Amino acid sequence: MTGLFITLEGPEGAGKSTNREYLAERLRAAGIEVLLTREPGGTPLAERIREVLLTPADEVMHPDAELLLVFAARAQHLAEVIRPALARGAVVLCDRFTDSTYAYQGGGRGLSLERIATLETFVQGDLRPDLTLIFDLPVEIGLARASARGRLDRFELEGRAFFENVRNAFLKRAEADPSRYVRIDAGQPLAKVQQSLDTLLPNLLELARG
Repeated sequence: MTGLFITLEGPEGAGKSTNREYLAERLRAAGIEVLLTREPGGTPLAERIREVLLTPADEVMHPDAELLLVFAARAQHLAEVIRPALARGAVVLCDRFTDSTYAYQGGGRGLSLERIATLETFVQGDLRPDLTLIFDLPVEIGLARASARGRLDRFELEGRAFFENVRNAFLKRAEADPSRYVRIDAGQPLAKVQQSLDTLLPNLLELARG
């Protein structure tokens, strides 16, 4: 039995967590087992790595160290949470996955996409999401929403140019593979965003039921 792996991606303030909960409620109402998780994180060890990655510090983290920490957390997350859930036939809804690595460490930090791809294969093998939802919105709106949440994390403290590069990296990946990616206009009111998700539900239910 193989489950369904759905990832939710997008820049800061895009509403991924809120809409992940909404999707989970709709799928569970239809009798589908759903696992909610996130990256970096998802296990106690991976959550500790998340704290290192997100907490501002006096020492500047080298981009290569950042990249390796992201994949270290991902390796643990896959082994302990994602692969077992998929093996028992669950739908996994993950807030961020490797597309964020391409966007933040690739687009934002300017690291080699080939290097990221090598680590992706090393850590994931042939596992890729079945569907990726890109919650897209203008950078200024996303940063305003992030600021309204309170204290900013290490990534949220980056400048506008960084996040423009992140957004463009997400959109470029979505354009390159329309069979896997769905772009959702996250700049709309929440009710409109969730209407967009509702249109995807029949197909998701069909895929989840095999």
